[in-house]
Amino acid sequence: MSVRFTEEQLNNLDKATLIQLFLSLQDQLESIDNKMQLMLEQMADMNRHRFGRSSEKSELSNQISFTIEDGEIIFNEAEAIAEEFYDEDEPELVTTTRKKSKGKKEEDIKGLPVEQIFHEMSEEELHAFFGDESWKRLPDEVYKRYKYTPASVSVEEHRVAVYSGAKTERMIKANHPKQLLRNSLASASTVAGICNAKYVNAMPLYRIEAEYHRAGINISRQTMANWVIQCADRYLAVIYDYLHQRLYDYHVIQADETPCLVNKDGRDAGSKSYMWVYRTGKMYQDKPIVIYDYQKTRKSDHPREFLKDFKGVCVTDGYQVYHTIESEREDLVIAGCWAHARRKFDEALKATSKDKQKSCTANKALKLIQAIYREEKKLADLSSEERLEQRQLVVKPLVEAYFAWVHKVEPNLLNGSKTYKGLQYSINQEKYLKVFLEDGDVPMDNNAAEQSIRGFCIGKKNWVMIDTVAGAKSSAIAYSIAETAKANHLKPYEYFKHLLTVIPDHMDDTDRSFLEELLPWSDELPAECRKPMK
Repeated sequence: MSVRFTEEQLNNLDKATLIQLFLSLQDQLESIDNKMQLMLEQMADMNRHRFGRSSEKSELSNQISFTIEDGEIIFNEAEAIAEEFYDEDEPELVTTTRKKSKGKKEEDIKGLPVEQIFHEMSEEELHAFFGDESWKRLPDEVYKRYKYTPASVSVEEHRVAVYSGAKTERMIKANHPKQLLRNSLASASTVAGICNAKYVNAMPLYRIEAEYHRAGINISRQTMANWVIQCADRYLAVIYDYLHQRLYDYHVIQADETPCLVNKDGRDAGSKSYMWVYRTGKMYQDKPIVIYDYQKTRKSDHPREFLKDFKGVCVTDGYQVYHTIESEREDLVIAGCWAHARRKFDEALKATSKDKQKSCTANKALKLIQAIYREEKKLADLSSEERLEQRQLVVKPLVEAYFAWVHKVEPNLLNGSKTYKGLQYSINQEKYLKVFLEDGDVPMDNNAAEQSIRGFCIGKKNWVMIDTVAGAKSSAIAYSIAETAKANHLKPYEYFKHLLTVIPDHMDDTDRSFLEELLPWSDELPAECRKPMK
């Protein structure tokens, strides 16, 4: 209940009471001002999410250097630099013409098969042009064009010869490929095409069905779903499990997860399920592995089970579940993600008015983190040992200075603001954000894992939900193979087709050594599985 004073009552109050009233009013105004600032920040952030671009790339790209003298952190703004460590946005269409670099056209088509088409003149045509004059042939004029053939489907009719003895009942059949699915029209190429369309190009099954129908092919989405589920469960799971085990051979892995909806999972409608992704560390470029793992919940039981045979460092986004698992074991170390550390500051900067951006705390935090990234990027081509040495010499002082600054400014920030939350995140994650300084194989951030799960996130926007648990598990297998193929510079369609051609012939083998020849980096893979190297 508010109290209102009349002018006469205020004139009769003593000095001490007036001072108390003024101080109380001052506290109330300060509280209202803080709430207004938070509200304005929230409104600006909501508008940015609604109308703005989603990139975290900062518009303020001035370099910043800093030193610590007598406990004080001194900033010194210098020349502007490009923020090369952030993901680039989708390039915009431009109408200006740019000079093409010499040899670019040949570089673009390097490695592609070439079909030579000759255009020649007959003797009669030449005689008609030259008459009685003799002629000679000069070097051909050569021009090149891309040739694209749209997807097409034909029917393979396998006619298997059957023989029997003339006087006995003995019978024998000619050798022939095993059927992928008994009494089904499914083939390795057809199922590979469906997997490529859905799990690489993010097309929902109803759209693939419509595309096939326009080409005169009648394959229903229900049939496609059954083919994919059965092939994933019978055949692709074999290589999936093998890759899963090989993942544990690496010293550093990265993990992330994203929610999804599964329609028929035995729970109430709208219950969240999760697709987890685990991949080899960013520094392992030669033989990367990406493994998806579907689970109904986000409980710690799932990563605990997945990581039980792993010994090493796991890079994550700060989810507390991983820290709990780390506390239970001595052979597991959890590393933090600097991309997440900068995220709140980026949001705060974009929610700040243009005239205040340059001097705000969020901008200073971003510049400090930018300086760390800039020095780390210079170490990309070094060996693990050399990278660790340089991190200790160059990067570690920047990290220590950043945290000294964070602890210094955090008490003075408005509680609840995005900048304050960013500082709190860094303080709470300090132990994990410093892990990369002690191991040359540990990346600074978890961007590689986020990029590996991006295909699934794009796909779920198109198909919204997965119908069954079986479909979710088969999706995890198919996405694992697709993302691993892309990471190893393979053509996903050709790789799917090769796996579905070879694995059925080995289903009765007790020796699984044949899987070594099917690994994405195997020299035994057909040449058509590999993308042309430029």
